[in-house]
Amino acid sequence: MNLYQHICKPGKKFALLIDPDKYTVNSLIATIFAAEESGSDLILVGGSLVNDRIDSTIELIKKNTRIPVILFPGSLMQLSSKADALLLLSLISGRNPEYLIGNHVLAAPYLKRSGIEIIPTGYILVGEGNSSVEYISNTKPIPQDKTDIITATAIAGELMGNKVIYLESGSGADQSLSSEVIKEVKRSISIPLIVGGGIKTSSQIREIIHAGADIVVVGNAVEKDIQILDSLVKAIHSIR
Repeated sequence: MNLYQHICKPGKKFALLIDPDKYTVNSLIATIFAAEESGSDLILVGGSLVNDRIDSTIELIKKNTRIPVILFPGSLMQLSSKADALLLLSLISGRNPEYLIGNHVLAAPYLKRSGIEIIPTGYILVGEGNSSVEYISNTKPIPQDKTDIITATAIAGELMGNKVIYLESGSGADQSLSSEVIKEVKRSISIPLIVGGGIKTSSQIREIIHAGADIVVVGNAVEKDIQILDSLVKAIHSIR
């Protein structure tokens, strides 16, 4: 399966973000089954901290579901050839060279040999701070009221050859992105738009989708309460 083509197909999609550090084997299996039952479209695997459970986590997911698995790496320690694809993230909202190109150079030989599908992704951190991504990457998010800067950054990301733009308010963020930001970015780019961070309710998902997001990513909220997963996925699929 060419996952980028799948992402580009019409229809809004729900992506469940799984951080291996946050799950036991039993809770992970329960979450995989819930994702399958709810009709989740994609599973992203990754996190902010370094861990050594990427391979085993992906193997367990793929053993129990046919939902495509995409790596969402927070570091060089989170690479694996067992996933179906990898979001090659360039943190274009920041100016830390390691997250713009440095880590990519170190990873390139491994990724080339692995044969995994690579999806170049312009990653934009937005908000008022205090997220795990901000702390780990040593970068500052773009303030949410700077819509012009966020939009220009997204345009630059597309012009540089990224195939996806990912707007993120950060792992553990207090609030999700505003509709105004999402609308302006979507209106200004022609590639798929992913939105994540701070999303906890079906109403937030509907608002984000109506604003223009193509894929909505939820992680922390499901970690805390697996029962909400079904309603979150239905909120997206009802808009198709």
